[in-house]
Amino acid sequence: MSAAGPARVLVAGIGNVFLGDDGFGVEVVARLAQRTLPEGVEVADFGIRGFDLAYALMEPYDVAVLVDALSQKGRPGELFVLEPDFDQVDDHGVADGHSMDPVAVLRLVKQFGGRPPRLFVVGCEPASLGDEEGYIGLSEPVQEALDGAVALVEELVQRVCSGAEVA
Repeated sequence: MSAAGPARVLVAGIGNVFLGDDGFGVEVVARLAQRTLPEGVEVADFGIRGFDLAYALMEPYDVAVLVDALSQKGRPGELFVLEPDFDQVDDHGVADGHSMDPVAVLRLVKQFGGRPPRLFVVGCEPASLGDEEGYIGLSEPVQEALDGAVALVEELVQRVCSGAEVA
């Protein structure tokens, strides 16, 4: 980590609160913002602001943790941790300003000529991302996964900040 002090870690919530379970990342970081985290850890709600997150990922963080609702074909509310390989992200396509996912953000970073820090995604399998009219509020299984997601992010951050291996 950083030789000049504690690890710099960005925990970024991603999602649109008007699309049901897509608000998962936003809710997790709202809860984390109320907790005591190690020095050097910044928690931020990026919502659907993909450009802002792409620029933030080009800042000198040691690690970034993105929190988002992502379908991995699991059961609704199931939590998982991914470590994306930035070198496998193509730089084609344009990000939609009204929706955002980690791949779109990494594509923007690549298009800007940047390189993110070591990156983890803490995800939750959504039950519903709303219909074309949308709705506010998380489904029951995703709501029930919030405490586990907060604990998962805290554990990941603690491991990073203590210098422990994160596999």
